[in-house]
Amino acid sequence: MQDKIIIVIATRNKGKKSEISDLLKGFPVDIKGLDDFGTIPHIEEDGDTFDENAYKKASLTARILGFPALADDSGLLVEALGGAPGVLSARYAGENATDEQRCQKLLQEMEGKTNRKAAFECVISIAVPTGPALTYEARCEGLIAEQPSGSNGFGYDPVFYYPPLNKTFGELTIEEKSRVSHRGKALGEFKDELDKVMIWIKQQMPVYEKF
Repeated sequence: MQDKIIIVIATRNKGKKSEISDLLKGFPVDIKGLDDFGTIPHIEEDGDTFDENAYKKASLTARILGFPALADDSGLLVEALGGAPGVLSARYAGENATDEQRCQKLLQEMEGKTNRKAAFECVISIAVPTGPALTYEARCEGLIAEQPSGSNGFGYDPVFYYPPLNKTFGELTIEEKSRVSHRGKALGEFKDELDKVMIWIKQQMPVYEKF
């Protein structure tokens, strides 16, 4: 039987962890979240791009915990708002705002705007403790709804309307969302290459000598 590789998802967001775990079911990986470990230093997401933030979270988590780590940085880019909230998506309504408050702030900013085009973007970085990382990225186009709908998912899901399914992300099941979302598509690419990724991880991981 193939040994399971521990991969730490560098997040305390339970919704994100369960989406990723669900997608990697059946693979020889043991998915852990940050909550499975003791206190680890807070990692400041101060990059200018999703790419920078994802790499920083993955590489520092891998270095601190000694396991391969997967981090994603993703956000909502709204055309009428010049690409905002972008990398500031999680902090758009203030540091400790709830998902509901973020959605409300976005809808207030969008009042009276006819151009509702928006896209979710996601960059996934998987890093090993020695520093190297692999990157996957994807995008999902949609529209900002006039009002929230649905209670599934997290973040801006209730206000992100996806025309091909005629629903907001908040109305999609986890399976539907995994097929079409930015994170689902980026993770799908990662999943398609997982055999190669596992070989790469094994080659990169330090070998501890047995005494």
